[in-house]
Amino acid sequence: MPSRVRAPRALESKAFRAMFAARKEVFVDLLKWDLPVLAEQYEMDRFDGVDAEYMIMLDGEGRHRSSARLLKTDRPHLLDELYPFLCDGPLPSGPTVREITRFCLDRHQNATERRLARDQLVTALAEHALETGITDYTGVADLAWFQQVMRFGWHCSPLGRIALLEGRKLIALHIRIDDRTLDGLRTAGIYQPRTLKLVAGEEAANER
Repeated sequence: MPSRVRAPRALESKAFRAMFAARKEVFVDLLKWDLPVLAEQYEMDRFDGVDAEYMIMLDGEGRHRSSARLLKTDRPHLLDELYPFLCDGPLPSGPTVREITRFCLDRHQNATERRLARDQLVTALAEHALETGITDYTGVADLAWFQQVMRFGWHCSPLGRIALLEGRKLIALHIRIDDRTLDGLRTAGIYQPRTLKLVAGEEAANER
């Protein structure tokens, strides 16, 4: 049974409620992941604390389009606590490394809208890294998603071998961010500039 998690102050924000609800629809309802659900509406786990940061993309009416959670790697995160067996060598970590988790594309979009939302969020992740001194992203992905990420045009490589876990083929990934990253996204046809705001969990209640 999933463990219960405490509701963060982020639920006082409409944007955050939309994101956590979208995560529940995608990861729990659609993909059937065994994850905690708060109030039968919001997918949240113990990593959704004050140290987590989020990118949330909304449409003109405030509805969720896509989002991602960034976890600091010099603090507890998924790869080092839950999936260390996916890494063959040392896990990239430190103040300039973030773990991308819960990359979520809203289900209430058609294929074209989802593709645009995906590309805008990928671009925002790259631009945010360049603006803030992030040099690396890590993450855990299903094999099919990893194969997509590899084609985005940035420098992405596996951290270990594919592992079969509860019927899912999982792999750890490592993305390097440098001055060639945006050109790579452009060449691959991914680059879609969009202004997004990164909000720390502690500040979430101030976002309306």
